[in-house]
Amino acid sequence: MPYSRDSASAQADKLSGIVEESDLYEGFSPHVETSEIKVLDFYNLPKSTGKEPALRSYTEIKQLLDQGKKRDVKSILRENSWPINSPIRSQLWPTLCAQHNTKPPMVEGFYWEMVHQVFGTTELSEKPIMLPSFVDATHCLPYHLTSTGRSVADRIVNVLGYDCPDITYSPVLYPIVSILLHFMSEEEAYHCVAALVGSKEKVFINQTKLLHEVTWKTVMQIAKKHTKNAVAYFQRICPGVKLERVFMDWCWWILAGLPFQHLVRIMDCFFHEGIKVLYRIALVILNLFHKECQSNNEWSPDNIKNDIGNALVKFCKKIPVSPAKLLHAAFSIRGLSSTYISRIFLKTEMLLKSRSVLNTGNKTLVKSRSSDNLPTSQSQVNIQMMSHTLTIREKVHHTETCRNLGEKSPGHRAIAMGVYPIHQLKSQVCANEDLFTLWSWLPVRITMYQPVLLYTTEEHGCSLTTFYVRVEQHEPTLMMIKTCNNEVFGAYCSSRWFERNVKDDKGQRQAYFGTGETFLFSLYPERAKYPWVGIENDKDLGHASELFMAADSKMITIGGGEGQAIWMDENIRFGKTDSCKTFNNPPLCPSGDFEIRVLEVYGFVGA
Repeated sequence: MPYSRDSASAQADKLSGIVEESDLYEGFSPHVETSEIKVLDFYNLPKSTGKEPALRSYTEIKQLLDQGKKRDVKSILRENSWPINSPIRSQLWPTLCAQHNTKPPMVEGFYWEMVHQVFGTTELSEKPIMLPSFVDATHCLPYHLTSTGRSVADRIVNVLGYDCPDITYSPVLYPIVSILLHFMSEEEAYHCVAALVGSKEKVFINQTKLLHEVTWKTVMQIAKKHTKNAVAYFQRICPGVKLERVFMDWCWWILAGLPFQHLVRIMDCFFHEGIKVLYRIALVILNLFHKECQSNNEWSPDNIKNDIGNALVKFCKKIPVSPAKLLHAAFSIRGLSSTYISRIFLKTEMLLKSRSVLNTGNKTLVKSRSSDNLPTSQSQVNIQMMSHTLTIREKVHHTETCRNLGEKSPGHRAIAMGVYPIHQLKSQVCANEDLFTLWSWLPVRITMYQPVLLYTTEEHGCSLTTFYVRVEQHEPTLMMIKTCNNEVFGAYCSSRWFERNVKDDKGQRQAYFGTGETFLFSLYPERAKYPWVGIENDKDLGHASELFMAADSKMITIGGGEGQAIWMDENIRFGKTDSCKTFNNPPLCPSGDFEIRVLEVYGFVGA
């Protein structure tokens, strides 16, 4: 019987529990070998009292999403233990994933066109399909997919690699594709995973070795704080084993260890909230395993000390709590806010960028090359042909002439017009040095993209309205200001300026937005970078430390708390700079007040 979305849809709003044996596997797609799935084997569940509230329907959840009530949806997903075979997921999961899509909706049949481009046919080959290099061949988990279902998963992953060439390492992508295929068609599964990969606001699937390493090191740092006793116990019984080797495989405790019914309930929440759900589950697993080690001989020190990582996966297969209890414990962990997780993540990423990059093939640390984060020669040409702010220190008499006559020196004008080739550009005093310095401060992933000039006061005029029209949909952006006194400073802005219009659950606009990746910099007369204060401090520093970006029709602000690091008026003519708590910076120009000579804003193609 072919898989019908309509028939699944008709059941999704009716089924709140398992009624008849014949309905046992109605929620699964044809790709699934249902005989291996233990639908009713939930243990540690209290006996039904008959007073439990009815499970929420897809229609109810969809209405809340359409109304922008994401917090209400989050609570429902956490609390509603739909049976593993519930048809609700055939609609719910695609809808949850689609909300994260940042690209225009794909036209009908787009996926099959790409299948034909990659394979020359839409027929499923009987021969094995070679997987992309970003897949971890040792963790191509099929769960309960049939052999045909596995071939379908192989095909989806290949098409995704074709459509998203920036993916270089993503071991969890294949298991997530497999899980999706249990409840939907091939085309729907592709659209879901494409939306997760392309998500800008939340992280779902890491796509590079660097971010994969940053993630497991973030989990390790969080565990040291929130599961202190468990981590200390493992270090005590295995003094010769590095903690890093245990946490390297943290995602496989969940994806390869937990029973399928637990995994499906976790995915209900994951597709809405992102990877932070998996962080919480990992912490609960550590605590439960630690408790079992104290009371169960199967997990005694002698039995686990030689391979704690493998023992954790085996423990997860026999985890002694129900899916509902596992999720309840995970979401009961206090002090694990998204802001705190972001702080640890960014701090770890910066540390790895500055010191070393993990070679996951042989699990040794390899020193990164000094030139890895420098801009390409084409990037240098792009920036220097466009930028008036980087070429700031010309000969003194030229500078004074420019200030007095209100125009640029011939050399400066030639750079702006792109007359000089790159070797001549290097002769301009400090232009290349400023470029390299600024580039080295950018997040490592952004250095892979070509910069593009989005807005400059010299070409687009001095209007905040024009600024928003040209800049607001780009993320991230690099803002550079040159004052009439030739001071040069600016900010790397991690979020879209459009977020000034985003409303919270109460319908109110949030005054400040942005993330801890935002930073300030000064290039002249002094060179300095001022990162977010939270990167160097794990403690909660209060609201004033998280005032990254703010804007309205009258002004733009970057940084806050007892002062504003950068403030500009609606005419982009005058501004002021103070010390602020968010970046712990001094005023970026000596006088505090400044008149803007040039404002430039850059975006990054493909970011």
